[in-house]
Amino acid sequence: MSLKRDTATFLTVIESNKGIIYKVANSYCKDDENKKDLIQEIIIQLWTSFDKYDEKYKLSTWMYTIALNASISFYRKENRRNEINNPLPNDILYLHEEHTGNSDTNIDLLHQFIKELKEIDRAIMILYLEENSQEEIAKILGLTVTNVSTKVSRIKQQLKQKFSTIKA
Repeated sequence: MSLKRDTATFLTVIESNKGIIYKVANSYCKDDENKKDLIQEIIIQLWTSFDKYDEKYKLSTWMYTIALNASISFYRKENRRNEINNPLPNDILYLHEEHTGNSDTNIDLLHQFIKELKEIDRAIMILYLEENSQEEIAKILGLTVTNVSTKVSRIKQQLKQKFSTIKA
């Protein structure tokens, strides 16, 4: 697939793969306004890199790489800004909704626990839960497959511990 830097092709690629952008943005931002800003930043980064896309990689791999890198940078900037401007703890600023269904609660807890992970671990879990192979995750994040395997194992153990403390 040959990609030319024209608006129509770019918009088609974005529309076909917008789920990647929204999943990553939702994982890095709680606030709707920040989410919109992050989505916009990801799309700008995709546009500026569009003519550099290497066809030997899957388009989704390229998009995940750019989206995750933009999100990690955005997250770091937001954290620095929030440390200076926002002395209130997050528990005060965000209400936690109660759910009645057990599986919904477990999914909500999983998302909450993933949001509490370090940036790189969060990126790994997003890709892992999207059923990307460890090789694909390694390519996207610029890690070794062994490193990804070790991190996935440790993160899963960490998440199991968090669930067990909730259930106890």
